[in-house]
Amino acid sequence: MNKAEKISALAIPVILAIAAGLATLLSSQSVWLAGAPLLVWMFVLAFVLQWLVFIPSFLAQTEKFFDLTGSVTYLSVVLVPLWLNPQSSSRAILLAILVSLWALRLGSFLFFRIQKDGKDGRFDAIKPSFLRFLMVWTLQGLWVSVTACCALVVLTSANAEPLGIWAMAGTLLWLLGMAIEVIADTQKSRFKANPVNRGRFIDTGLWAWSRHPNYAGEILLWTGIALIAVPVLQGSQWAALISPIFVFVLLRYISGVPMLEKRADERWGDDADYQRYKAGTRLLWPVPGKKH
Repeated sequence: MNKAEKISALAIPVILAIAAGLATLLSSQSVWLAGAPLLVWMFVLAFVLQWLVFIPSFLAQTEKFFDLTGSVTYLSVVLVPLWLNPQSSSRAILLAILVSLWALRLGSFLFFRIQKDGKDGRFDAIKPSFLRFLMVWTLQGLWVSVTACCALVVLTSANAEPLGIWAMAGTLLWLLGMAIEVIADTQKSRFKANPVNRGRFIDTGLWAWSRHPNYAGEILLWTGIALIAVPVLQGSQWAALISPIFVFVLLRYISGVPMLEKRADERWGDDADYQRYKAGTRLLWPVPGKKH
């Protein structure tokens, strides 16, 4: 067992412990099902779905269903409690709709992209190792659980609050974030599909205002989900507000922006045009005009 596999072997129980601790904090007002809070069952479902797809994926040495599984998991953990909770509220229905729309859009986009590209280079060194590949799938279970936890609190709650200003503000922010993400992804896909742009970096549309506008949209829409959930949060359930913070930290400092910035520097670091683009364009938040 090499160093990377040892780290993965240690990371898996840590990930599960974090999920268990968060589920315990968030389930104080949850309805119960089969001897446990419904919210806890949704956390369990998030991980079980990852592991069920991991097994054939490891045997076939493919990552083609990784992103699709993540999206199916989001759909499952918001639609199942909507069905099982006899006290589902209008707020719960709204959150289930918003999360489902996002999951369907992003899941289909990523699935068709990897079908077209053939593979995701991030997995080349990971998928031959059982432990490393399993750790990535387990991490996706945590990603789903933590990202969706504000919605899950509402969807599994025995409490209901009427829709009001928080729901309106959150929905508007979600719409803004979703629009930014969809537009950014569409612009990049069209740019890459044009043979004239082969080997070039995108610096048009929203990408002229931000080097990672799609991630900005992602952060905004999950912040909107959190705002919608605020009136329902009580006591330890306020820990659910870790959701947008988690999304921001992960995308800005860990797996999103840093990884793509490094890849771009390796590819275009000696390109004077890219250096001018990088120096004059904001890293994350798309604001019209050049960076000062």
